[in-house]
Amino acid sequence: MSQTTTAATPPSQLTEATTFAGQGRRTPPASTADRAIKRRRVLDILDAKGQDSLLLTTHTALAWYLDGSRVHISLAGDPIVALLVDRDGDHLVTFNNEAGRIAAEELPAGVALHTAPWYGNLHEVAAAVGHSSGGGTDTGSGTPLAEASVATELRAARQQLLPGESARYALLSAELAGIMTDVLSTVRPDTTEFELASALAARVVGAGAEPLVLLCNGSSRSDFRHPLATHAPLGRRAMAVVCARRDGLVANITRWVRFDAGTPEERDAESRIAAVEADIFDATFPGARLDRVFGEIKAAYARHGFGAEQWEQHHQGGPAGYAGRDPRVTAATTDTVVLNQPFTWNPSGPGVKVEDTVQLTESGMKVLTVDDRWPAATVNGLKRPVTLQL
Repeated sequence: MSQTTTAATPPSQLTEATTFAGQGRRTPPASTADRAIKRRRVLDILDAKGQDSLLLTTHTALAWYLDGSRVHISLAGDPIVALLVDRDGDHLVTFNNEAGRIAAEELPAGVALHTAPWYGNLHEVAAAVGHSSGGGTDTGSGTPLAEASVATELRAARQQLLPGESARYALLSAELAGIMTDVLSTVRPDTTEFELASALAARVVGAGAEPLVLLCNGSSRSDFRHPLATHAPLGRRAMAVVCARRDGLVANITRWVRFDAGTPEERDAESRIAAVEADIFDATFPGARLDRVFGEIKAAYARHGFGAEQWEQHHQGGPAGYAGRDPRVTAATTDTVVLNQPFTWNPSGPGVKVEDTVQLTESGMKVLTVDDRWPAATVNGLKRPVTLQL
């Protein structure tokens, strides 16, 4: 592993990108051309299954198929829409108290809007839309294909991002990296984990995104891989993790700060975890099967001195995009890697972790969550973040 370190430039306030039309109403990002490609991919699934309609019900599938529409109210709740894709068209069903905003701000062109009472069942109403509209329904039963029955096929349909999606994802990821630089450059040892998390949340929301995951640990809690914030001060060293969603796409990032030079053991572990990640990147190429990539992950931990069982202490990441991980990779994941597919791998060890959102392009792995102001090291030809020393 070759490694060259570059220092951070002084942080400056980023100009926040505008994702709204003018100063008022939001316009959905949906592209008519991109949606036509996605519709064709779903119709291909129906053809392969010998069915005539499919009911989409999850956040991931709905945001992908609608090309970036917001389909939630509560981040912890179910979608407030359901969508029937049939041979005649696309039918979106939402509650009567949501229909006005959905029609004004989230409905792509060419999608028919239907309503259900706020106390009704979206899935039942959407399933019946095909009958009442004269659209195609499943041969024989008249029951739409359930999304869960074609989960693998839908995941394959959204693996390869279209150009518009790639551009939106790159913009979100770069803004998120800039937010991390801005906020983490201002913290001090007595800053509390809650104070850091709240500052990150404010900037993410200000960028028009939703903070899905906010994690933070100071030096007193560095043993935890998924540290929800507390009132503990950061102390001499801290980690921050943000997963943020905008236009349906989820960007993921981890960064570390330190208020001293670090111990030799810390610096060695940081270098070795970067080497593990480099091996994972090398194993992620078009045509690679994800279960075999997972095998390379396990071998990389042993190869770089973390022990053969380190992979059991935390999930290792996987494909990204319209879900935080789509899916988390295990030995049972047999999906095949394709060009223009995004990933977030997150190898970790005791007190160390590295995580960025990347995309596999024709020219190789492209890091999307990048801010040139953050200190970096060149690892196998790719600039990777190192701990920011304050």
